Amino acid sequence: MENPVLAEVMRGAVVESRHRGAAIVVDADGAVVLSLGDVERPVFPRSAVKAIQALPLFESGAADRYGLTEAEIALAVASHSGEPAHAETSLGMLRKAGRDAGCLECGAHWPMNEAAARAISKAGQEPTALNNNCSGKHAGFVCLSCGLDEDPTGYVKAGHAVQKAVRGALEEVTGAAHSADLMGTDGCSIPTYAVPLTSLALGFARLGSGHGLGPKRAEAALRIRKAVAAHPFMVAGTGRFDTRAMELLRERIFIKTGAEGVYCGAIPELGLGIALKCDDGAGRAAEVVMASLIARFLPMSETEAASFAPLRESVLKNWNGIEVGRVRAAASA
Repeated sequence: MENPVLAEVMRGAVVESRHRGAAIVVDADGAVVLSLGDVERPVFPRSAVKAIQALPLFESGAADRYGLTEAEIALAVASHSGEPAHAETSLGMLRKAGRDAGCLECGAHWPMNEAAARAISKAGQEPTALNNNCSGKHAGFVCLSCGLDEDPTGYVKAGHAVQKAVRGALEEVTGAAHSADLMGTDGCSIPTYAVPLTSLALGFARLGSGHGLGPKRAEAALRIRKAVAAHPFMVAGTGRFDTRAMELLRERIFIKTGAEGVYCGAIPELGLGIALKCDDGAGRAAEVVMASLIARFLPMSETEAASFAPLRESVLKNWNGIEVGRVRAAASA
């Protein structure tokens, strides 16, 4: 099956590039509301499923044992920009568990935020694992490991108690087997499993509504959603799509980007889950398609719709700051 065009890149009034992909919207019972393209082909969700990966942190009691704040909870499901507040919050989580940045096994990279990266360089320093966009998730893994009274060393390995708990949560929430033959290694070194978009959308419908989850898991999902809605900066960062969208709509949506053109989301009040994948891995396309799908299904006031409209088309500017084009969702999306 050739996937449909989900997004178009305009230069002037002419379509310059097209991004193909697949997308699906389901309710928490798995009923399909919208399906575009091959939604049964397994894809790696990458960072899009961090909220599901964080469920054991709460179900185990570790989050309460270490008194994690709402901002820290939001960071535990983040793909953050490595700004000072992100790095400091990650370190604070580790210290609550009696650990430090040396425990992180995600690796170090320069902050995604340019100003933060320049500040580190200007100070003659190098980035640390705290600047890694996954440091909050990994700090959560360390807290989970310590909460289970397990040695956190090697917590990124598939056989560690942490990753066993994470895999179990992923399988139960999405309803998809996370098998070794479809396992890869994520950018931050933890296992990542390829599953159909249909399963990811179902997982987010459940995450957003609590339907199909046990009471303890539903409570954990609600805590995560409320934390992210209260601290959307923590889940992404300055100018980032996830942060901007959830600053506008707060608890009305829960969305999370993944690498290589994957996006997942939930519309809690409607009990809907969304999952999409751009074939070429383009994040710029995935963002506008997610915005289009949210606007398509979520009733908004005139004020909300006007504020949300800029997210539906990404403006392209040249080096002189002149607007030269836009990225927009195609008619199919």
